Amino acid sequence: MIFRPVNIGPVHLPYPLMQAGLAGYSDRAMRLVARRRGCPYAVTEALLDVILLNGGKGLKQSIDINDEDHPIAGQLIGSEPKQMARAATILSSAGYDVIDVNLACPVKKIRNKARGGHLLSDESTAIDMLKAVRDALPARVPTTLKIRRAYDDSAESHEIAERLLHTAFSCGYAAAAVHARTVEQKYGGKASWDFLRKLKRRYPDNIIFGSGDVFDAASAVAMLKKTGVDGVWIARGAIGNPWIFQHAIQLLNGVDEALLNPPTVHEQREALMEHFLEAMQIHGEQLAGRRMRKMGIRYARFHPESQRVKDAFINVLSLRDWQKVLDQYYKVDGPGVWPGAATVDLVNECAA
Repeated sequence: MIFRPVNIGPVHLPYPLMQAGLAGYSDRAMRLVARRRGCPYAVTEALLDVILLNGGKGLKQSIDINDEDHPIAGQLIGSEPKQMARAATILSSAGYDVIDVNLACPVKKIRNKARGGHLLSDESTAIDMLKAVRDALPARVPTTLKIRRAYDDSAESHEIAERLLHTAFSCGYAAAAVHARTVEQKYGGKASWDFLRKLKRRYPDNIIFGSGDVFDAASAVAMLKKTGVDGVWIARGAIGNPWIFQHAIQLLNGVDEALLNPPTVHEQREALMEHFLEAMQIHGEQLAGRRMRKMGIRYARFHPESQRVKDAFINVLSLRDWQKVLDQYYKVDGPGVWPGAATVDLVNECAA
């Protein structure tokens, strides 16, 4: 086997794979469907500290987990160290196994107030935040960091990111996930796996996870091989493809890529029905119908009649509509198809 199991403090992962947080996608429904198909670890979408502190609309749905939804990291994003520390204690009390600090999101929502990846241009606040979150939690609760390789590609920006990473490990963070794009790149351009390779060489004794341009099982395994990182965060590649984890595990266990099979039509149907029902429990039927349209479109790429199925999912409003699509296109079993070249879209991987 070419992989190593990973420990994030007391949290043991038998395989070095995890579902990253994606705003508007990676709720408990998406996580559970993936877990039942091999996903060993998941991270929530970035949760804004002030919403946790103020108990804003949708708070319960945002932080709700159940016994099946473990191990899990609650990812925090915010601007003020003290607020982030208080929010971290809320997530820890809610039962999250790991608390993750987001210094990666490239979207700036608040004018003149940096958070996420934009804190890479405010080093002192970022350092205070990392320390405040760590100090607020018991030693038994692991903290991790999600960070971009730098704010931009200037030498100064890379030095700041390196100091922040060093600070995190020095004050007790169990792992860091590094997105191999800069903040300025957002989700465009190419992720620098070469940067990840060099970074892991500089931190051989620390847990480094890689993120960026992992759109299928083969690219997840390729990142492990080419960079030497300890694990892979799978973000956009997991949308509508909960099988990516079991396929990656098969590859890690020596199965030839040519022997992997896409999910059959009935395997797709099972996941689609499961996903809608879980989403309906969390959000109610009306909101689940709206949220699940975009999920159905992504699942459809495995169907032999992909475009027709996508068009059908676009019009879904209810469980009844969803069931109609399944009855029309997923009634007869048969082999699925592998999607064509990965579609690199601008799905937001941080707080909405």
